[in-house]
Amino acid sequence: MASFVDRVVLHVSGGTGGHGCVSVHREKFKPLGGPDGGNGGNGGDVILRVDHQTTTLLDYHHAPHRHATNGGPGMGDWRGGKNGETLILPVPDGTVVKSKDGTVLADLVGEGAEYIAAAGGPGGLGNAALSSQKRRAPGFALLGIEGESSDIVLELKSIADIALVGFPSAGKSSLIAAMSAARPKIADYPFTTLIPNLGVVQAGEVRFTIADVPGLIEGASEGKGLGHNFLRHVERCAALVHVLDCGTLESERDPLSDLSIIETELEKYAVDMSYAGQDGEVVPLNHRPRLVALNKVDLPDGKDMAEFVRPELESRGYRVFEVSATSHEGLRQLGFAMAEIVKAARDAVAAAPPKVTPTVLRPRAVNETGFRIRREEKAHEPLFRVLGDKPVRWVKQTDFTNEEAIGYLADRLARLGVETELFKMGATPGDTVVIGEDDGVVFDWEPTMMAGAELLASPRGTDIRFADTGDRPTRTQKREEQQERRDAKAAARAELEAERKAGIWTESVSGRRAAQPIKESGLDSGDES
Repeated sequence: MASFVDRVVLHVSGGTGGHGCVSVHREKFKPLGGPDGGNGGNGGDVILRVDHQTTTLLDYHHAPHRHATNGGPGMGDWRGGKNGETLILPVPDGTVVKSKDGTVLADLVGEGAEYIAAAGGPGGLGNAALSSQKRRAPGFALLGIEGESSDIVLELKSIADIALVGFPSAGKSSLIAAMSAARPKIADYPFTTLIPNLGVVQAGEVRFTIADVPGLIEGASEGKGLGHNFLRHVERCAALVHVLDCGTLESERDPLSDLSIIETELEKYAVDMSYAGQDGEVVPLNHRPRLVALNKVDLPDGKDMAEFVRPELESRGYRVFEVSATSHEGLRQLGFAMAEIVKAARDAVAAAPPKVTPTVLRPRAVNETGFRIRREEKAHEPLFRVLGDKPVRWVKQTDFTNEEAIGYLADRLARLGVETELFKMGATPGDTVVIGEDDGVVFDWEPTMMAGAELLASPRGTDIRFADTGDRPTRTQKREEQQERRDAKAAARAELEAERKAGIWTESVSGRRAAQPIKESGLDSGDES
């Protein structure tokens, strides 16, 4: 099972915001208490934070999917939903965050450095927050929006001042163990070191770290041996130390040929320049200060080999040190030489003027609408796609099971100018309008749907504009129907009057009223006669 992982693909997603609440305040003797629905809580963020206690990305190798908690829904009595908890993911110092296409998003260096990998979604507004002078009792609320979701690549680049490079079994791990308190694995076979090792060295008043990476061999740039996989851990180093094996028993190898091969492999390694913006530039590995440590001089053959190759190396401009990890010979001189390079590099960084990124203000243009419409064709029919942060966000907040919420969306789009722009682009009623990209919401455009829901009297949660528009009469039809009703009433009155004159009616209404007192007195027409 892997115990050291320095590159993982992490799938992160922020929490979803809680939905707003639709509620009406109810209290004794107050039948019209008004809306009191609270807002939904915001979803939690996913944050990467540097933690010195974390040294590997192994946890994310086994569990690459991380999701923050969702926000709680709003409640009645103006109670807001609970915000989702922020998910903190600890990463080692020196972690570089990249997108899937290799773009550097963040270079996390230093305890506490943070990067928001996925922001949580905002919660929806309750009907109390949506009420206004014209819409006093909204029967709908806005929905919460899903949090951001992305796939990011985490690459670990160790923070070290000096890097030890060389062939397998050259004694790099032994040097770290002899010069620091680190205890890497040491054995008498090649490729003992499978992971980078770090050690802290104290030379006088200078404290610095040294890194040991798995050994390089000829053809490492082509994938032989362990390849260049771990050279990223020495990219932050100020200098390199070539550890050359002077006691090798292989007849085809010698310190000079080993140095030439390692220099060639370093030349072929392309330093990641994508994060050079942190300090201006990144120097290739083979252009940095280099020292040469002739190791294993405690052996008779090693001492003779070191004395033989030293003049040649010094003639090439290298500072050469004869050392032994076993007897600790020359380690003190080598340590102070390393400290001298590290101190010079740190002083150069401290003396350099601080790089202040200027603040760029980009005010919104006068003619900027906040959206754009793209005309497309689908099945030989026109299609208008509305794109922009506001329209897409508004669609996600809309509850399409509530007519009033849909009408509110139509009003917002109308105020934004979407309807006017559709008219300019030649859209006609019934054309297909899509808000968003491939997963956008599809509408059949009806211009009459786009204005004034707050001026229409309709029950809460409904919108009379969504009635069956196919049976709604026009103004002319209403006038014709009204005239028909008037004609029908006039004809009925004329027919009744004709029947009365023809004697079909025996008495009129006035006659019945005149006879009423006679009937009450108990007299009839016979008694009078």
